[in-house]
Amino acid sequence: MNPLALSMPGSEALGEALAEGLPADTGTMDLHVFPDRETYVRIESPVADRDVLLVTALDAPDSKLVPLFLVASTLSSLGARNIVLVAPYLPYLRQDRVFRPGEGLSSSYIAHWFSGFADGLVTVEPHLHRIAELTDVFSIPCEVVGAADSIARWVGENVSRPMIVGPAMESRQWSDSIARALECPSIFLHRIRIGDSRVEVSIPDLTAYTDFTPVLVDDIVSSGQTMAMAVRRLRSAGFPQPVCIGVHALFGQATVDLLRSAGAERIVSCNGLKHPSNAVDLDRAIVAATRSLLRRLPRPRQA
Repeated sequence: MNPLALSMPGSEALGEALAEGLPADTGTMDLHVFPDRETYVRIESPVADRDVLLVTALDAPDSKLVPLFLVASTLSSLGARNIVLVAPYLPYLRQDRVFRPGEGLSSSYIAHWFSGFADGLVTVEPHLHRIAELTDVFSIPCEVVGAADSIARWVGENVSRPMIVGPAMESRQWSDSIARALECPSIFLHRIRIGDSRVEVSIPDLTAYTDFTPVLVDDIVSSGQTMAMAVRRLRSAGFPQPVCIGVHALFGQATVDLLRSAGAERIVSCNGLKHPSNAVDLDRAIVAATRSLLRRLPRPRQA
């Protein structure tokens, strides 16, 4: 029997891509928010003894996490065999260390919570710094979709003479991997974060590369401050207008305006999260990762 793809609001396009690519059947449910802001859940498709792909976008997560938990719990109570969370963006992973007394580890808390109501997880380029692997904090099987190949394909088709730029040291694995695929130069910048929305960026001597088009690539773009600073520095060094690429588009029009005023030619993102800037298609990679995970799950699920 085909798995069932059940999409949370806003994730229907990815649910349809999974249904077509795996293939899977498309499920339906009724979600209703009462005036007191509590959520009513009713699963309309039969789910007993079926693998269910629970597809969700978890940007702006606080209003989405409780409905997600209620839907997953309802699926379990109705006898779903395995519940696979397909969440291209995972929130709350930044806080992976206690930096000041009194802080908590949101990355561990979210991983423990998700591992309690899902049997597997598919995600895209999680924001891991001091966590080596997702399974260091999640106790369920995980499949991570890499975006580098898809980004390299898009850059190769859309940018002449690219030079891949990592806006910070953490981005070096990105810049190097994409540059190798394109056989083009890559550099990384040195970033000093002064606060939530203030950064300083320095660039090395790039005199020999000023006829290349900089392509800045980062996993998350939200305020855009780091990229904007990098764009300004590159423009002042004599480079053409850069192209800015983010895997996870967590930004609004204010960030677009900031990057354009800094000198960016184009701002694009991957389509794991629905956003007007989407240009890099990850659907096939997410389908392949989901198929791989389904093959790894136990049969049958124990009650």
